[in-house]
Amino acid sequence: MGKIVGVSLLVLLSLTGCAPVVKNPTPLSQHSIQTSPYTEQEYRIQVGDQLDIKFFYNPELNEQVTVRPDGRISLQLVREIIASDLTPAQLTDLLTQKYAPNLQRPEITVIVRSFGSQRVYVDGEVAKPGIVPLVGFVTVLQAISQAGGLKDAARRGEVIVIRHGTANKPIALTVNIEKVIDGTDMRQDIPLKPFDIVYVPRLPIANVNVWVDQYIRRNIPISISSGFGYYPQ
Repeated sequence: MGKIVGVSLLVLLSLTGCAPVVKNPTPLSQHSIQTSPYTEQEYRIQVGDQLDIKFFYNPELNEQVTVRPDGRISLQLVREIIASDLTPAQLTDLLTQKYAPNLQRPEITVIVRSFGSQRVYVDGEVAKPGIVPLVGFVTVLQAISQAGGLKDAARRGEVIVIRHGTANKPIALTVNIEKVIDGTDMRQDIPLKPFDIVYVPRLPIANVNVWVDQYIRRNIPISISSGFGYYPQ
């Protein structure tokens, strides 16, 4: 029995050194920290957005359209246009080019009337994992709060934010929410972007407790509270 307990202790020690769930996430300090929503890149139109297309000199062509699941919108004269992932300014330029053969003065503006696909995903050690609407300026801590808050086993110092980087490649940032909660570094509470994933890992000791419950308490007659002593047979 003593050998079994010894092996169990070695396994417990190895579990306490478990690596984070994402390989080599980048510490937030190595990125420029954005503290204001107005420093973010210009908004790009998403599926489900409602757009107002206005013509200054041809108001009869004014339309309100919704970006379809295929990313397109349907308009008079020019039929279908891919709008998804364009900025409003880029879509305005594209429409101006498309309408130029048909209108003498194609002065057009595009207004995003409502946002249909603004959301982030919160998972891991939170009370209610799932989708959180991204309405206005939402930070990591605010999204976690909307997901019911952190569980006791949450690894607060290494919350992971996964987002699309350049060339649509995912990047992973580690955020120290503990410093946000105690007020020592509010810059860690970064604003979220559409389709970000906020993952709150479990503390290594929590994984150990699950392992202890499943494999030691149920199979080996030892007393955890008495310092891994065991009962003689």
